[in-house]
Amino acid sequence: IKKDPSQFTATLRKNVNAWFKEQKISTKGDWRMVMKAIVMLSMYLAPFVVLLTVPMSNWAIFPLAVLMGFGMAGVGMSVMHDAAHGSFSEKGWVNDIVGGTIYLIGGNLFNWKIQHNLLHHTYTNIGGLDEDIQTRAIIRLSRSAPLNKIHRFQYIYAIALYSMMTISKLVNDFSQLWGYSRRGLTRAQNAIPRQEFIKMAVAKIVYLLVAIGLPLWLTDYPWWLILLGFIIVHVTAGTIMALVFQMAHVVEGVDQPPLNPDGNIDNEWAIHELLTTANFSRKSKLLAWYIGGLNYQIEHHLFPYISHVYYKDISPIVQQTAEEFGLPYNTKKTFFDALVSHIRTLKELGKPEVAKNNISGKNDILKTG
Repeated sequence: IKKDPSQFTATLRKNVNAWFKEQKISTKGDWRMVMKAIVMLSMYLAPFVVLLTVPMSNWAIFPLAVLMGFGMAGVGMSVMHDAAHGSFSEKGWVNDIVGGTIYLIGGNLFNWKIQHNLLHHTYTNIGGLDEDIQTRAIIRLSRSAPLNKIHRFQYIYAIALYSMMTISKLVNDFSQLWGYSRRGLTRAQNAIPRQEFIKMAVAKIVYLLVAIGLPLWLTDYPWWLILLGFIIVHVTAGTIMALVFQMAHVVEGVDQPPLNPDGNIDNEWAIHELLTTANFSRKSKLLAWYIGGLNYQIEHHLFPYISHVYYKDISPIVQQTAEEFGLPYNTKKTFFDALVSHIRTLKELGKPEVAKNNISGKNDILKTG
């Protein structure tokens, strides 16, 4: 007998909280997070130091750049991500400091918290509100977005464009902040738009002076090689992070529900997260370690305040509770299965008949001024 769905959230929280009480542990990160931060930051920064201090062949810059890209993605997914959610440590000031590692990879913490913590986690997979499925350039990720002829080929070229994710943020963060400020979201976070623009500009300039300026100043590599290495770092990191994010929300079996006529989500929030999120490759310990447990995306969305080191432990609890209530628990067996599912979904989103059946009005619920 299926249980009353209205009791799902309370039951799930009770079950998960009971596990932590039974284990007598905190929901926040432990020594494993500290070690991971050291490893990921070393993977990112150590090759850069070697590049600046050790004379090498010009071609040596390429493997170092790729390693830095893996480190950059690791810092973003495994270190900064937990800290920005307040789950890296019990201490708020530690989370603030570690969350600031986003500036080491050219990002902006203020923007990220609005886009990810506020919009994505609250309005997951709702077109017009969740910017993670916002149509960008020639990639259509939302069923509510207009369809162009080029979209029929997006399953072929999308991954190549994903690679530009982090490097495009170097510039696009400014327009994104401008949009947030116009909608009143910046002041809603108790921030002054002009000050946030100044802080962002300073952080971006410092990042570029270090990432590009130091190699130009301290090494004999030609400028074009340094610039190419910089691009390789970002292309590597962008491809990894974009694929991980997309395989959690733009795959088969994942819903993209519109808001109801009252401007609300039809299901209660926890059920909405189950319907709009997917896990993948849960048996791969190495993958889970490297990508910060983001292959347990369902657990992350339901419990963003819990450190990702515990996702594998609470995953069976979440799945069993969902099944007791007759709710879906969408999981792809392997990374490859999720990747293929994402590509098939991109293909479907490029078909006219899919667009015709799913186009809806743009949601403006978050405009406050």
